[in-house]
Amino acid sequence: MNVLIIGASRGLGLEFVRQYRLAGARVTATARSDEGLERIAQLGAKSLRLDVASAAGVSGLAWQIDGERFDVIVINAGVYGPSTAGLDAPTEADFDAVMHTNVLGPMRLLPQVAEALGPGARLAILSSRMGSIGLRTSTAGWLYRASKAAVNSVMKDASLALAGKATVISFHPGWVRTDMGGTGADIDAATSIAGMRTVLASVKPADTGSFFNYDGQRLEW
Repeated sequence: MNVLIIGASRGLGLEFVRQYRLAGARVTATARSDEGLERIAQLGAKSLRLDVASAAGVSGLAWQIDGERFDVIVINAGVYGPSTAGLDAPTEADFDAVMHTNVLGPMRLLPQVAEALGPGARLAILSSRMGSIGLRTSTAGWLYRASKAAVNSVMKDASLALAGKATVISFHPGWVRTDMGGTGADIDAATSIAGMRTVLASVKPADTGSFFNYDGQRLEW
């Protein structure tokens, strides 16, 4: 199996690398920092430097993976932004930072990786149930919520554009004990990633365009 993980310097992305390597997969993974690249390399994966918020950086990805045919691609890179509890307007800088990373990043990445999809490939974007409108009961982190609702829309369009070429889905990884999720979260990264790997191994072309919980439950938009 040949796997590409976008955004793997730590947390969920690095755990994807660790588990796929333990399963014997050939893994290519990206990070922005020297430290992140080193952590990827220590797991026996090929590391590529990439900042998903950089147009120039993303535009250079295609030649770095030229000739590859990936069975699984995961777009993981994301930021939370400001912690808010109500209708606190974000600053322009915060809005740009969150939307550029969480929405524009995947929109730039998808055309870059489309030609590197192997037969029957599965492509996943890490979203969040915080982006679900149907399941929403809180306004906490509304900028992050808006970005994840938007990236679900991006995923749906990608599923249509890549129909017949790849099964494209988005994930809620669960509330995970990472730097972003905090120490009080429900599950650890190993549980989240094991669940998402199981889903990725089992989805069929008919599932393309779907929004899944890490344990395989389908989620409302």
